[in-house]
Amino acid sequence: MIAATNGEIGLPGKFRSLLFLLLCEIGAMAVWFSSASAVATIKRTYQILPLDQALLTSSVQCGFVVGTIVSAALSLADRYDPRRLFMLSALTAGVATGSLALLPPVGVAVFALRFLTGMCMAGVYPVGMRLAVTWAQRDMGLLIGLLVGGLTLGSASPHLLAAFDALDWRLIYGLAASCALLAGLGISFCSLGPNMARSSRIDLGFMMQAWRNRSLRLVNLGYLGHMWELYAMWSWLAVFLAASFTASGLLNANRVASVVTFAAISAGSLGAIAGGWFADRIGRTTLTILAMATSSLCALLIAFSFGLTPWLVIVLALIWGISVVADSAQFSASIAELSEPSITGTMLTVQTCAGFLLTLISIHLVPEVVTWSGWRMGFAMLAIGPALGCVAMYRLRCLPEASRLANGKR
Repeated sequence: MIAATNGEIGLPGKFRSLLFLLLCEIGAMAVWFSSASAVATIKRTYQILPLDQALLTSSVQCGFVVGTIVSAALSLADRYDPRRLFMLSALTAGVATGSLALLPPVGVAVFALRFLTGMCMAGVYPVGMRLAVTWAQRDMGLLIGLLVGGLTLGSASPHLLAAFDALDWRLIYGLAASCALLAGLGISFCSLGPNMARSSRIDLGFMMQAWRNRSLRLVNLGYLGHMWELYAMWSWLAVFLAASFTASGLLNANRVASVVTFAAISAGSLGAIAGGWFADRIGRTTLTILAMATSSLCALLIAFSFGLTPWLVIVLALIWGISVVADSAQFSASIAELSEPSITGTMLTVQTCAGFLLTLISIHLVPEVVTWSGWRMGFAMLAIGPALGCVAMYRLRCLPEASRLANGKR
């Protein structure tokens, strides 16, 4: 028995199950970021077009969106044992990623395998959150925050490899595939918690609840504001920092930018965990509004600090890296608390689908705006998303349904 949040007695098997879930989530998600890690070493021996480089990443994003649509439409996470769905997805992703080591670094087959990997991630990321929710007592924000923290740490790893001598790209794919395969097998050691409720049928109307239900709609609008900023920041921070450091005359600007980017993004894992801990105590809407207001302000400040003293830019990047993801898990926790238990998995899948679909727009819009008016406007526009997200979460806070969040702490 373990002590749970707020003095409750922990459920038997909770700690063991959540530990295996966290390790398996991190291991399975390694395949998502494997191409970003491999690109730096691929470019040392192959000449690849910018479009091919972009497709190595965007094909995974597109596959994830398609996978979440299929999963939500068929209510897979609610109709079947989520551990089996996680296992099948992780094992398939592991085989697909391992196959990349046997192929040329780019090509139609490679992009197809990356797309398949992205589809499989729809059976890993939201399903992992679904599994965590089954164990929640008064600590749902913290539990999902731990998973998001693992995702954040995985997102930062490519920038660390870019700063130093990286491994051979085939070995990178092989290691990522091995992690996913082990995760697929390891999930069998994770038990379902007492909050598991299943749906017995396919109903496309379940998906529409994400928009028809006012409280769910406001949570999802807040999440969209958050996602507008998050992945665009993660994708372009290293390039922004390199350009800013170069403009300020800093030596080794590219290497320093990679190290700072790794530090900023990985610090977000602490932000996600701390955000979950505080949200369980001060309320979901309170935490998300504070985090989005901070990240929105950081986006504006760092944008207009372009080319100034590197230490100022570095401090702003670190604060931004923490605040930009501190609220992420709380949108999922809010969905879990406001949804009917039998469709929680579907609602979580719909939310992540919409959010990642929006990232495809913001990620590609940043370089267009930078070309048109420079980095200041390119990053300043990211502040719009979390600012609107604050409005959505404040409106949710005013609804009676908000009393169901964080055990009445809104």
